Amino acid sequence: MAVSRAIALYRRQPALGFTLIEMAVALVVIALLLASLLMPLQTQVEQRKITETQKILDQAMDALTGFAMANGRLPCPASSTSNGVESPPGGGNCTNPYNGFFPAATLGIAPIDAQGYLVDGWGLSPQNRVRYAVSTASGNAFTTSSGMKTTGMSTLSGATTNLYICSSATVITATTCGSATPLSTGAVAVVYSLGADAATGGTGLDEAANLDGDPVFVWHTQTGSDALNGEFDHIMVWMSPNVPFSKMISAGQLP
Repeated sequence: MAVSRAIALYRRQPALGFTLIEMAVALVVIALLLASLLMPLQTQVEQRKITETQKILDQAMDALTGFAMANGRLPCPASSTSNGVESPPGGGNCTNPYNGFFPAATLGIAPIDAQGYLVDGWGLSPQNRVRYAVSTASGNAFTTSSGMKTTGMSTLSGATTNLYICSSATVITATTCGSATPLSTGAVAVVYSLGADAATGGTGLDEAANLDGDPVFVWHTQTGSDALNGEFDHIMVWMSPNVPFSKMISAGQLP
């Protein structure tokens, strides 16, 4: 009788531990908590890469100015086969004036990949190489030794064949901003990164305009794939002719 009562009492005790449903709910809650923590972390990492890239581009512009002060000209862009050396060596008529790479090997700056090309904050793949374009105005005066001095600052300042920076690619042409807002109509150098989507290849109209090999470029704040002209995350800086002029005057290279 006592044994029967003990068995009955044991059967009435509540089961200990979690049921499968309770465990599933707990896992969902944990997953949501982890996701909420990881998203800000991912955002912080991405912002760090943007900041790092901006710093690299600013250093590249300083290097261009220093090169002009020392050599009386700007360097040509590197080609896809020149291993980070300007093409051609010694400047003059650049082989890739509008679609080349920053000549990090010639200017001696880092970070570079194994082939000598300057790279942005996203890594060492070929897609992360920093791009560089330079003006061909007045018979390549900006990249020819003593070209700026021979041509003259007033002529070069008013050149209509310098680089254009436009706010949109919607109505630009191969030579002007068209009816798009011009951010610069006289840049002599443009240095830029293809941004976070370089490895996957952005398909936005504004991004494509920077890779079509002409002297007209597009820049604006970052936009997503739902924007009118699609995703845009290029990071860009450009140089007015007044920057090398003032530095070269100080260095005795001009007038």
